[in-house]
Amino acid sequence: MSGTTKTGRSTWRNWAGNVTARPVREVSPASVEELADAVRKAAEDGFKVKAVGTGHSFTAAAATDGVLIRPELLTGIRDIDRTAMTVTVEAGTPLKRLNVALAREGLSLTNMGDIMDQTVAGATSTGTHGTGRESASIAAQIRALELVTADGSVLTCSEKENPDVFAAARIGLGALGVVSAITFAVEPVFLLTAREEPMAFDKVTAEFDALFAENEHFEFYWFPHTGNCNTKRNNRSAGPAAPPGQISGWIEDELLSNGVFQVVSSLGRAAPTTIPAIARISSRALSARTYTDIPYKVFTSPRRVRFLEMEYALPREAAIGALREVKAMIERSPLRVGFPVEVRTAPADDIALSTASGRESAYIAVHLYKGTPFQAYFTAVERIMTAHGGRPHWGKVHTRDADYLAEVYPRFGEFTALRDRLDPERLFGNDYLRRVLGD
Repeated sequence: MSGTTKTGRSTWRNWAGNVTARPVREVSPASVEELADAVRKAAEDGFKVKAVGTGHSFTAAAATDGVLIRPELLTGIRDIDRTAMTVTVEAGTPLKRLNVALAREGLSLTNMGDIMDQTVAGATSTGTHGTGRESASIAAQIRALELVTADGSVLTCSEKENPDVFAAARIGLGALGVVSAITFAVEPVFLLTAREEPMAFDKVTAEFDALFAENEHFEFYWFPHTGNCNTKRNNRSAGPAAPPGQISGWIEDELLSNGVFQVVSSLGRAAPTTIPAIARISSRALSARTYTDIPYKVFTSPRRVRFLEMEYALPREAAIGALREVKAMIERSPLRVGFPVEVRTAPADDIALSTASGRESAYIAVHLYKGTPFQAYFTAVERIMTAHGGRPHWGKVHTRDADYLAEVYPRFGEFTALRDRLDPERLFGNDYLRRVLGD
């Protein structure tokens, strides 16, 4: 199979529709050799290069007016090593396809985020994570990377081969090159029991440390304008599998979480004064349930209602105090917030620009329905997050720049020095990277 090239100024849009770009050409390589050729030709023609997956980032990390690399032909599993317990996968493979293929082989990733529409390269490059007491982000499960660098050469890295590149490129923001393949650690497929349960805000925040300590994976959602939360605990189980019933699962995951939520979100956008009443009803609509299934069917959920999102990683011990500040801010303001606020955790890891780099972290994520004015809410939340030394998710809305980020990432200079070495001419640069990494 050969790749394709499309020239012209057609408009690319991300999933949320808040970022657009008009690249001079789009290239869909079908092999790492074709990818390397596309990078070399772009450099010869004087164009910048960016790779984009499914566009699930809310930032302009992948936007370019130069050459846009579309990796939809770089998909599939290259190799499964059952001795090393690793899988090597092409960079454009959607997480959904990888999860299904691994399950067929009796294998699984250890942890994952709550959606699986992203490509493996897009998800890892921006630091996608789930929640976990000991198990970290998807990028922390990487054991090796293949990267096409600015001169068109193919560089492989791991803890033993080019370890300085490996330390940074697992969450590389597209600044170090174009990822062509990723090797993940995997394990034999296992079962998780999920327990979803409503809980009062005061109770879940008072008992957060205990809930975190008692569960392998714990998260909760607080519904603004109410004192109500929904909690989710995922723990390994000996089985047997007991997935949600077909009808009850459809009611919870499709009808309520997507269909009805779409309708009430549209109503709230059109008539903001209705949001507090809607929130009180919505926060009581989801009932307690327990089910057991293989990991990706427990960790992930369909997300069909489009929104904008901001998320910050804080030192775990600061998260509940910051969340209470967000609650107080909303209550004393005229803001009407129709989406729940999400709280998750992650252990410290050793990736230079990971939001959990060197510190145990908790994440606070805020959302608003697509098309809703978001600046006032996100600005007020961001002010609280940055006061606690928060690190913004690289793929979600934020206003931080290189000066701020250098203060909250101890290894920031290590990353930018590597960028200077691998891409001195900024072939992979764009406005977003100029803001967050500097010139």
